[in-house]
Amino acid sequence: MAVRQIREFNRFYTNLIGALDYSRHLHTPFTLTEARVLYELAHGHRTDAADLRVELSIDAGHLSRMLARFEEQQLVTRGPSEQDARRQRIELTARGREAASLLEERSEEAVGSLVGRIAPDDRPRLTEAMRTVQDILREDRPEPAAERVSLRGPRPGDLGWTVERNAAVYAEEFGWDEGYEALVARIVADFAATFDPELEAVWIAEFDGLRAGCVFCVRDEAPGTARLRLLLVDPAARGHGIGRRLVEACIAFARSAGYTELVLWTNDVLADARSLYQRAGFELVARHPHHSFGKDLVGQDWRLVL
Repeated sequence: MAVRQIREFNRFYTNLIGALDYSRHLHTPFTLTEARVLYELAHGHRTDAADLRVELSIDAGHLSRMLARFEEQQLVTRGPSEQDARRQRIELTARGREAASLLEERSEEAVGSLVGRIAPDDRPRLTEAMRTVQDILREDRPEPAAERVSLRGPRPGDLGWTVERNAAVYAEEFGWDEGYEALVARIVADFAATFDPELEAVWIAEFDGLRAGCVFCVRDEAPGTARLRLLLVDPAARGHGIGRRLVEACIAFARSAGYTELVLWTNDVLADARSLYQRAGFELVARHPHHSFGKDLVGQDWRLVL
C-alpha cells in the first residue's frame, strides 16, 4: 500500500509542478538536471566535479559532458582543486551566475503561482505535511562508513564501467593518455573471454548504492601465482576504507583458491595504492623505468607470499 501511494503521489506532484517539461515550464534552455547542477554550483558548498556527481546522483559521463557544454557556453570554468590537484574544481562565471539567478527567479515565480491557487487557511497544513514527508524520508544522519560500503560481484555493464572509470580517473589525475585505456580494455576483455570462477574473481565496490571502485584477481603465468589488477577507488568515495576492503577481498580469494603467491604491477606515482599494498604485507621486489601512457614512469613489481 505504501509503495503504491508514494508512486501515485510522485506522478501527481511531477505533473503538477511541470517537472517533466522543466525547460518549457521555466522558459529557459536548461533541462531539469542542468538546472540542478547550476543551482548547486550557485548555492552549495561542494563544487568539485566528483562531489557534485555524488550529491546529485548523476552518472559521471553525463556530468562530464554537461560540464563541457557549460564550459563551451562560458557558464563555468574548470581547473584543479586547491585542496587536491587530482580533483576538478568547478566555478560559475559571471554569465553562469546570471543564468543561475534567472533560474532561481523563474522557479520562485512558478512556485508562487502554485501557492497563490491555495486557500490561505490551507497553506499551513500543506507546508506542515511537506515537512513531515521530509522528516520521515530524510537521510541526514550519517551512517558508519562500513554500512555505506559494500562489495559485490560483477553485473552487466560493470566491466565496461571499469574501463571507462579507470581511463577517466587516470587521465584527470595523472594525465595518462588513451594508451592506458587501451591496456585496461585488453585486460578486461581477456578476463571476460577466459574467466574461470574457481581461480579468478572481480569485485565492484558500492558506496551509498553507487559504483565506487573495483579490483580483479586473475591467474598469472607463473604456476601457483595470482595477480591483482585494476584496483580503483573513485575519487568521490575515497577516505572510507574501500581500497583496503578491495585488497583484502583479493587476498582472501587468492588464498582460498589455493594460490601460494599474489603479485601486482603498479607505478611509483600511485602513492595511495602503494601504501595500501604495503599495509597488506606486499613487498617491493623490482623497479623499472618506462615511457607509457604519454608519461615517463617508474614501474614497480610487488609480491605477497600467501
